[in-house]
Amino acid sequence: MSHEKLEKNVALMGVLIAVAISFGGLAEIVPLMFQAEAVEPAPGVKPYPALQLAGRDVYVREGCYNCHSQMVRTLRFETARYGHYSLAGESVYDRPFQWGSKRTGPDLARVGGRYSDDWHRVHLANPRDVVPESNMPGYPWLAANKVDPGTVVKHMQALRTLGDPYTDEDIAGAAAAVEGKTELDAVVAYLQDLGRHAPRPGERSTAAVTAPTEASSAGGQP
Repeated sequence: MSHEKLEKNVALMGVLIAVAISFGGLAEIVPLMFQAEAVEPAPGVKPYPALQLAGRDVYVREGCYNCHSQMVRTLRFETARYGHYSLAGESVYDRPFQWGSKRTGPDLARVGGRYSDDWHRVHLANPRDVVPESNMPGYPWLAANKVDPGTVVKHMQALRTLGDPYTDEDIAGAAAAVEGKTELDAVVAYLQDLGRHAPRPGERSTAAVTAPTEASSAGGQP
C-alpha cells in the first residue's frame, strides 16, 4: 500500500527520484575528485613552457580537438598503432584535457617527434601537400599571427594560482621566450612535445600514474 501511495503522489515521487539521483551522482563523482588529487605527474612531465603553452591555446582555439583526440586507449589495435596507452599523469597540467574518442583525424597523443618541424608547417598550411587524401582544413593564417607575450604571461600566472608549479623565473622569461614567434611556431612546438614522456616499449607505469577512464572507441583515418 505504501508503494502504491508513493506512485500516485507525483510530487513526492519526483523529490525522491531527485534524491536518489543526487546520492548516486555523488557516489560516482566524489571518489574521482579525490583520485584526481592523488595523481602525480608522469616522469619528465612539467608545466608547458611559454611557447608550447601558447601553441596549446591556439590548438584549443582553432577547435583541433573536434577531430583529434589525445587519448590512446588500452586496446590492442590502438596501442599497436599509436603506442603506449595514455596515462593520467601525462595530462596533469592540461586544462582542459584533450581526452576523447572523436577521431575524424588520427589521435595525436604520441605525435611528438614523428615528423619534422617543416613537415608540420606544410601540413598546417595545406594538409594535402603532404597527405593528398586529407580532409583537414588549412590554417595558413597561423604563420602571419604573432603570439601575444602579455597573454601568455597572464595565462601562466592564472595556471599558477590553480596549482601549476610555474616559478617566478618561468613567468619572468615567458615574454622573451615568445617574442617575435608566430602562432604557427607555437603550435608546432606544442605538437612536437606530445607524448615525449610516454613510457617506452617494455616500461611499466607506476600505480600513481593511472590510465584514464576508457571511452568508447571510434576509428580514425591517418
